Amino acid sequence: MFRSTAVRLSALYMLLFALCAAFLVFYVTAMSERLLSQQTRQAVQEEVVDIQRAYERGGINLLLRMMERRARQPGANLYVIASPNGEILAGNVASVQPGVLNEEGWTNVPFRYEPFAEVGGPRFHLATANVLKLDNGLRIMVGRDLGDPGRFRGIVRRALMVALAIMGLGALIIWFGIGRNALKRIDRMSAASQKIMAGDLSQRLPVGRSGDEFDRLSDSLNAMLGRIEKLNEGLRQVSDNIAHDLKTPLTRLRNKAADAIAETRDDARRNALEGIIAESDQLIRTFNALLMISRVEAGSIAAEMSEVDLSAISSDSAELYEPVAEEAGLALVTEIEPGLIVQGNRELVGQAIFNLLDNAIKYSVESNGDPKIVVKLSRSGGTFRLSICDNGPGVPAHKRVEVVKRFVRLDESRSKPGTGLGLSLVEAVMELHGGSLELSATDEANAEAPGLTVTMVFPGRKP
Repeated sequence: MFRSTAVRLSALYMLLFALCAAFLVFYVTAMSERLLSQQTRQAVQEEVVDIQRAYERGGINLLLRMMERRARQPGANLYVIASPNGEILAGNVASVQPGVLNEEGWTNVPFRYEPFAEVGGPRFHLATANVLKLDNGLRIMVGRDLGDPGRFRGIVRRALMVALAIMGLGALIIWFGIGRNALKRIDRMSAASQKIMAGDLSQRLPVGRSGDEFDRLSDSLNAMLGRIEKLNEGLRQVSDNIAHDLKTPLTRLRNKAADAIAETRDDARRNALEGIIAESDQLIRTFNALLMISRVEAGSIAAEMSEVDLSAISSDSAELYEPVAEEAGLALVTEIEPGLIVQGNRELVGQAIFNLLDNAIKYSVESNGDPKIVVKLSRSGGTFRLSICDNGPGVPAHKRVEVVKRFVRLDESRSKPGTGLGLSLVEAVMELHGGSLELSATDEANAEAPGLTVTMVFPGRKP
């Protein structure tokens, strides 16, 4: 059991608790004893003052009457009148430890005295007293029996010991219950970790409802596992898609190189070489896009974040693509709210907008009506929404999750140019910026050309 950190910490806390409890018992007992001693001395001193006043006022006769009256009263006070040689003449004490009556003032240490016969009681008691010497030689002793204070100290000590024993037992029970629960939670986390280490990244650490340190740790680790699982899934998809999508262009590249070698005419060879260069450029663009997505998902360029004007980037991008849209027979309309500032990377945001505009132009030319692209930027609550809307064929609702994956294209025949990485890069850019990517139909009512609206949702910042 002591190999467990929880058990060792609990044992250490219990040891510290026991030491503090023992110190508390002795401290409280000592303080109680000191308080009782002070109260006893104060009460005896008040008796002494009263006796001195009586002697000064009425002489020895008044003193004897007062001493006799007080000696007959029940209580723990001692009253003794002794001769100059120490012989007890009157009082409520049978005998006193030798030498006590010879020294005037407070006794330094408790002394023994013998009370008058009491049934079943001890013969000798302990007391403390103040001894006065009168001008006629008589000795007056006023004291206090220490039996009651001693019993009180014993009661206090026993009460404290019982209370601390109950507290210790309660601590053991609580530790046993809470400790076992904590150890069970750790065991469940260890079991889940074993499955994860075995390769099942879909496993997650258990999270309770208490919201304590274990739950917060599990939430953080689960978020990390989700990120790792997503990256591994992306890696697997990239491997599969590279083998599938790059096999065809590499085959074409190889065939064109073979044709160029076999061709004897210079113009035909030139055309073949130009085709090889075009295919190579497409492959380079594909690998550059993959490299960019990997860098963005790894967060390696997160440190290059700064305040950027999203409104200006959107306007500049639309202005740059406007001639391209006009050449394709499209109308490009902007509805951009000025002055919207975000924390981000200007180059990545611009590249994401370029990808969306390129896709919108590519697929809007198929619209049967009036092909149009709308670039919208507005503030919505605490976010900024940048939307690229087209009225092309759109994307079916059940495929909107798939199209953001790498190399996924609705054009299965690959008749249109592209790599299938544009939306993947945009999604990676939005995750890096703490935002999200939303896909929806531009016009749900138009079944023939519902269009596609891609919205980049940025966490907002005031200008």
